[in-house]
Amino acid sequence: MGETHMWPEALDDVAAYAAEVRTRLDSIARLASDGGMDRAITILADCIERGGVIHAFGTGHSEAFAMEIAGRAGGLIPTNKVALRDTVLHGKHTLAELGGRPPLERDPHIAEDLFATVNRQPEDVFVIASNSGVNGSIVGLALLAREHDHRVIAVTSMEHTARVSPLHPSGQRLADVADVVIDNLAPYGDATLALGLDARVGAVSSITAAYIAQLLTIGVARTLSQRGAQPPLYLSANIPGGDEHNRALEDRYEGRIRRTA
Repeated sequence: MGETHMWPEALDDVAAYAAEVRTRLDSIARLASDGGMDRAITILADCIERGGVIHAFGTGHSEAFAMEIAGRAGGLIPTNKVALRDTVLHGKHTLAELGGRPPLERDPHIAEDLFATVNRQPEDVFVIASNSGVNGSIVGLALLAREHDHRVIAVTSMEHTARVSPLHPSGQRLADVADVVIDNLAPYGDATLALGLDARVGAVSSITAAYIAQLLTIGVARTLSQRGAQPPLYLSANIPGGDEHNRALEDRYEGRIRRTA
């Protein structure tokens, strides 16, 4: 087989997409440097210092954000990834419902069943990511968390959410419910490049959300350290001693954090 070479137009596309990503990451970095994430970091650090757990939730591609928050190397151990599949694994719903139409993530009633699967304590905090910020399950879970006196931190696209109608009966968006809102800076529709096609390509919300997740984690670890506490952080399970280190710390939160595949 011969070598594949990129056309000049393709190289331009790479540069254009890189610029779209880079400018957003630079803006988020400036926000963090200027203290724009400090309130969220303080809420999360207080949660851990008081023995609480951070519950991270996202549907669709926003589940990747929850995975950045919960259960990864360099991440905080007292974290729990909440997913719609929990209503099957730990609730009364069926596997067929997960793939139904309309998508389960738009159903506001699923939030109560999902919330019931979460082993909560008063100190716990919810961090919820949704690019659109309007789907029923997202807004519903945020509302339930607030009703039960949990703080809620939202990561969403303010440009997108302002241009679409809420799908929750309350008429609210995730940004309306949360205590703190962090803009992921994704454009309306998420994708950034037109290329003369019927639809745009080059989505950015997963990248910016992951960056936000890591900045929050770094900020919490630094804050706890400055308070004189040892941040409970994961080592990679793929280095010697990693499993032993992680299990010892996970045992402190037995029954409160799930690490399902």
